[in-house]
Amino acid sequence: MYEPTTAEHIDLLTDEYRALLAELKDPNDLTALRTLLMERAEWSELGSAALIRLARRYGTFVLSNALALAEALEIEDGEAGI
Repeated sequence: MYEPTTAEHIDLLTDEYRALLAELKDPNDLTALRTLLMERAEWSELGSAALIRLARRYGTFVLSNALALAEALEIEDGEAGI
């Protein structure tokens, strides 16, 4: 089975999350976004809250660098246990 590269995986996730956001009446409605992430993207309540918090707090610049570092360090699942 073909395992997508990290870049391909990020592209797929970005498309998935854009599609979810398109379903929202208000993309700034964080409660509705969390619900969609739990129902459609299989995130837990804790995980969906953490995902939104990280995205809003750090943005793409810091998070892309953190992803690159985690990839280089071969860290797939971090210590948070989400």
